[in-house]
Amino acid sequence: MKTPSQKEIIDFLKENIEPINDEFFGDGYRASATLKDGTYLPCVIFRNPTKTIDIAIKRFKEEQSGNGIFANKSKGFGYREIVKSFVTKGNCVNDYEINEVDTSRFSVPFETLRKINGETAMSWTAFVAEFNDGRKLSFGTTWSNEFFDLPEDYEFNNISKIYSGYYLSKLNELVPHKSLKQFEELENYQKIYRERQFFECYIENL
Repeated sequence: MKTPSQKEIIDFLKENIEPINDEFFGDGYRASATLKDGTYLPCVIFRNPTKTIDIAIKRFKEEQSGNGIFANKSKGFGYREIVKSFVTKGNCVNDYEINEVDTSRFSVPFETLRKINGETAMSWTAFVAEFNDGRKLSFGTTWSNEFFDLPEDYEFNNISKIYSGYYLSKLNELVPHKSLKQFEELENYQKIYRERQFFECYIENL
């Protein structure tokens, strides 16, 4: 199989993937990718690197001047800490290692994501999705909503309604989140499908 060029990857993403906008990092195209050695990555976000580079440069300057987020916590090592956060953390894949790009069944349509009304509790978002066949599934995430797990026989494109801030009981009843105490009672609810980890791929001209 012929390895796609950078332009071919960009063309596929723009023609087939709905972008989601991040105010800090710009548009992200959620897809899947197969690498040259056959490794399959079901969740990959493709971005233009410009905004990420701009943020890194800004943070570097802030830490060097003693005005950054690590200034009062790192005992003089703020600059080193912020560099470490940009160059040694996160999951990245190079575009030239990709053999094929496709859609990802784990990405939730942007219009559906807009119906989830922010955090249910501090650092936790819960919601229930109702599908076209009437079945409901419960979802939850600590910080990421780019990709979610779901059963093999379901697709996010078939969601008919979102119940933001709810769980599903064992009796298939919608239960609103009322307090943090409910975290201790999650065994009383149906399975909560969680966020999936993803890779990022930065491509110029995207």
